[in-house]
Amino acid sequence: MTKNATPISRFPVPDPATLPEDIRKVVEANAAKTGFTPNVFLAYGYKPEHFRAFFHYYDVLMKGPSELSRAEREMIVLAVSRVNACTYCTVAHGAALRILSKNPVLADQISANYRVADITPRQRAMLDFAVKLTASPANVEEADRERLRRGGFSDRDIWDISAVAGFFNMSNRVASATDMRPNAVYHGQGR
Repeated sequence: MTKNATPISRFPVPDPATLPEDIRKVVEANAAKTGFTPNVFLAYGYKPEHFRAFFHYYDVLMKGPSELSRAEREMIVLAVSRVNACTYCTVAHGAALRILSKNPVLADQISANYRVADITPRQRAMLDFAVKLTASPANVEEADRERLRRGGFSDRDIWDISAVAGFFNMSNRVASATDMRPNAVYHGQGR
């Protein structure tokens, strides 16, 4: 088990050397790229089959083809994570948004309250939808999708907004249930 003054998770966290080879390679490649191992990799190492599924879908949603920019996808993650009060994701994805947008103020604004952030009307509509889908999914109706269409979003874009919001609602709940802690390095990234 990884020793840490503040645990990464309330569940067992395997030593990276004990991870299955395919997962160990992913962890090592990411650490080589970023200079550290994000705690989410270690926490998900507890359930290798979940690690594989989680990071495959994460890569598809966050890095795959989409008309939404990577920064817009991070905006969705941050707004959803704020509603869910997910410490891990607001800290980690706040850092990602600061880096991708090259705008540390924007990430702080969205993390605090996206409704007062300096964003475009199109981005506001996107976040309004993602937050409604998070806070009251049973109340999402055709009028909400139509507002997005009027804002210039295609049905494929609306699917992507929904998929990112839905995935991070799940991710937020797992992070909260496991008391997953963000790496300290995130706090200073992109500032």
